Amino acid sequence: MLRSCVNQSQRRTLATVAAGGAAAHKSSKKEGDISDAFVSLSGAKRDPLPDRFRQLKCDLIRGREKQITDSWNRLLRDLKKENEIIAQKGSNVVPQMEFSELESGVSSLKDEIKKRGAVVVRGVVPEAEARAYKEEVEEYVKQNPWTRAFPADNPQVYELYWSSPQLKARSHPNFMRVQQALMGSLWHTSNPASQISITEPLSYADRLRIRQPGDATFALGPHIDGGSVERWEKEGYGRGGVYDAIFDGAWERYDPWDASGRVDAVNNLYDGLGACTMFRMWQGWLSMSRTGPTEGTLLVNPLMHRATAYVLLRPFFEARGVTTKGQPGYLDESNWAFVGAEGMTSDLQGASPGHGQELTDELHPHLELDRTMVHVPQIKPGDFVAWHCDTIHAVDKLHQGKSDSSVLYIPICPVTAINAQYVVRQREAWRNGTPGPDFPGGEGEARHRGRPTDGMLRGWAGHEALRSMGLEKLVPSAGATPGQREVVAQANAILGF
Repeated sequence: MLRSCVNQSQRRTLATVAAGGAAAHKSSKKEGDISDAFVSLSGAKRDPLPDRFRQLKCDLIRGREKQITDSWNRLLRDLKKENEIIAQKGSNVVPQMEFSELESGVSSLKDEIKKRGAVVVRGVVPEAEARAYKEEVEEYVKQNPWTRAFPADNPQVYELYWSSPQLKARSHPNFMRVQQALMGSLWHTSNPASQISITEPLSYADRLRIRQPGDATFALGPHIDGGSVERWEKEGYGRGGVYDAIFDGAWERYDPWDASGRVDAVNNLYDGLGACTMFRMWQGWLSMSRTGPTEGTLLVNPLMHRATAYVLLRPFFEARGVTTKGQPGYLDESNWAFVGAEGMTSDLQGASPGHGQELTDELHPHLELDRTMVHVPQIKPGDFVAWHCDTIHAVDKLHQGKSDSSVLYIPICPVTAINAQYVVRQREAWRNGTPGPDFPGGEGEARHRGRPTDGMLRGWAGHEALRSMGLEKLVPSAGATPGQREVVAQANAILGF
């Protein structure tokens, strides 16, 4: 039976690699910046979705209309209660721990981290070392004034991927421990044959931010990365059945921490600029500065499980009696009705192919985002902030602080076949000094003075870090499941080992 399961899983993995690889094997993307990843930042118009999305919506709910309606009503009642708790607690609702107590901290806060979908790990990198990272970045940019950034006339987010501080942070032994703890202790696989390893990380080269006081240009509102329309599509997340429980009318059964379905899911069907090909279990950043609420920092909606269910079910319901937000009774359960096939539209609120999923109070009123988007707590250099790949997050519309808000974006990724394929191409980009495959193309840092060499990287990085970057052979952990051993072997073959 086990042999049969492994073979079936391998077949699914190969099919997913073929589907996900459509984007992964295209030529280098055009030049651009972070604004291209979001409709609201790019200034583009959000066009109506094609009629096939109306048909998709009808297919998703056919025969389950009553179950989905009942599920929606239970969800609205639950959100009303939980939103109030978040509004009262504010930033204190976000779990926090010291790196010096990493394993015990994750264990004691496990349930709360899973509920909130976000965590702060303090002191991952010594404060003085993290402060020095920012000084190194600023000197690197000064030496290479043609560095692309957003916005071009007042840079806040830099199209840098291979600077010394970024490589040092990604390869830091403390950060390697954090990755292993946040993957292996919080995620799990319901199927031991699943072709994924959550004990060995693969590195994903992302950008950095040095946001200056007074900035209002990098005003990225509430959003979810990892695709948008793909969450409803059969050839997107539907390939792995990630959200099946929600579409079955049982959102309570949905397990956002089960990695098995994510292996086959495809989150980048449209190869947009900034769309992510790799499966990132956690998104995160390492701080290089001291920042507090309203000082150009991160906000999260710390109710990930329920918010995910709401976003996915929202396109099937509409206000019927009171139709203006803010009027008495607008959010009442009785004011919202299921939209049957006869009234179905193609709209998936806030979703556009090739862009991230965006959310607003108008489109997603029951999330009460004006009350439930809370700042992460006071952060100092060397702290690491992580949030689940489905967590709604945003940045301050206006940086009201007196000093810069600077971070290195570093997500946490497991070993899968698609992730290994990406790392092969990312490894080549590193050697050439060009942006990673997911990011806007161009020459990147190819001409940059001071760009680290392979020898310099090997001087900073230990064996675990080099393995995560595809520079040494992956080693399965002791006690690895059959699926973990299979995928590590498969990844090594893809990486050329």
